[in-house]
Amino acid sequence: MTVMTKLETALASAKGLAADLKTFSLDTENQGAKQMFSSLSTNAEDMAQMIEDRVNQIKTEEPQYNQQQ
Repeated sequence: MTVMTKLETALASAKGLAADLKTFSLDTENQGAKQMFSSLSTNAEDMAQMIEDRVNQIKTEEPQYNQQQ
């Protein structure tokens, strides 16, 4: 498994986690839990953005990855 494949898998996982946490935030009526899930969702979105930035950086630095897409 290449680094790019691992990063793309991590990116998909982070986006999925962010979506799940956002759903938990919307589904709960407990204000403390709602705030916690919302905060965690934001953190996961930030994490996903950092991973996506790295993926894009690798694509510009390593032309072989552009050929895979």
